[in-house]
Amino acid sequence: MRISVFGLGYVGAVSLGCLARDGHDVIGVDIDPTKLDLLRRGQSPVIEAGMQELIANAMGARGAKVTSDTAAAVRGSEISFLCVGTPPRPNGSQDLSAMERLCIQLGEAMREKTEFHVFVVRSTVMPGTVEDMVRSAIEEHSGKRLGTDFGLCFQPEFMREGSSIRDYDRPPMTVVGGDSERSVETVRKVFGHLPCPFHVTTIRIAETLKYFCNIFHALKITFANEVGRICQSLRVDPHQVMDLLCKDTQLNVSAAYLKPGFAFGGSCLPKDLKALTYMARLNDVDLPMLQAILPSNRLHVEHAVETILGARERSVGMIGLAFKTGTDDLRESPLVTMAESLLGKGIHLRIFDPEVNVSRLIGANRRYIEEVIPHIGSIMIDSCEKLIADSKVVVVGLKTPELVAALQKNLRDEHTVLDLVNLPDRAKLRGRYVGCCW
Repeated sequence: MRISVFGLGYVGAVSLGCLARDGHDVIGVDIDPTKLDLLRRGQSPVIEAGMQELIANAMGARGAKVTSDTAAAVRGSEISFLCVGTPPRPNGSQDLSAMERLCIQLGEAMREKTEFHVFVVRSTVMPGTVEDMVRSAIEEHSGKRLGTDFGLCFQPEFMREGSSIRDYDRPPMTVVGGDSERSVETVRKVFGHLPCPFHVTTIRIAETLKYFCNIFHALKITFANEVGRICQSLRVDPHQVMDLLCKDTQLNVSAAYLKPGFAFGGSCLPKDLKALTYMARLNDVDLPMLQAILPSNRLHVEHAVETILGARERSVGMIGLAFKTGTDDLRESPLVTMAESLLGKGIHLRIFDPEVNVSRLIGANRRYIEEVIPHIGSIMIDSCEKLIADSKVVVVGLKTPELVAALQKNLRDEHTVLDLVNLPDRAKLRGRYVGCCW
């Protein structure tokens, strides 16, 4: 294909070299004359293993060209990759001035072009940037319209500095958020051959994904370093601990628990977090990330309570009391915490949980009821249908097929439903639906 690459920094230079190597007709565009001179001489502006040879081949045998002429590059290509910098401002916001200037130039370049053109943003930008700023700038300065005269996509890159060529050739996945099938298929022609899944989504989801991929990497590094520091204070080898932790690909290094939902609870997670952070304090080890987990967890409960109170109804029914589906364990259950808070606010509350029978509780569960929430038994009822009929707001904290069927059958239009568990088939639910954090 005929491709133009705007911005020949790290991502742009690697893209130019790899696209030319793969047989595309590539034009690189930048405003830095020093960088352009380097590339014209076949020298890489990026110092990394393999880059010098890649660029020398691209600018030599493969015939790639570089220019500062935006209009010429747009006229000479059918798809453009936007790789300009988006640095932070002092207040942490994103400086999009380079992207905005480029989009104005791209719009002006499109004025005289009759061929459909696809613009693919690869710079990391805040969600909404492509559909709002990029689209409006190109439309305003070209007189053309998205979908008719040009297409827009966002394609996050997953390249690490130091191994960019290898990562370009073997990414974990290719993700394209596009305005139309036509735009996405144009990008597929360029990257569809890569040995990885090709995922199509919306532009905003693709923009958001890139941020949270990077933030997740930062989270993992911070977690491992805090593990290292507490282990160091305990004279435990953190490398062996983390090596073994990573061998669990069923729960630890997996998609398990990585779903937006309600707060965690139970007899293990809160207790162990409290014990570990207490031990860290005894050893004068500051663990900011681990110490923030329980306060963050409490915020999810408070958010749910505020959502319920915001419905301005006094009659509330809760489906679920145990800390998760399939158990009667009430210890550290966020649903119990929510119930206590609602009762304290004067809410008329009823609770149904098919697994929890107060009269049959034994051991630690019974002691917890007797010592912490002795009055819970008086507000529990034994019928989901009756709970729904007697409530204006229905809070769903369990997700079994039977409960989902009861909700679909018995909810009415006047109900407000607060979903804490990501219910399936939401279109079959009557009433006003509210997700806990979605």
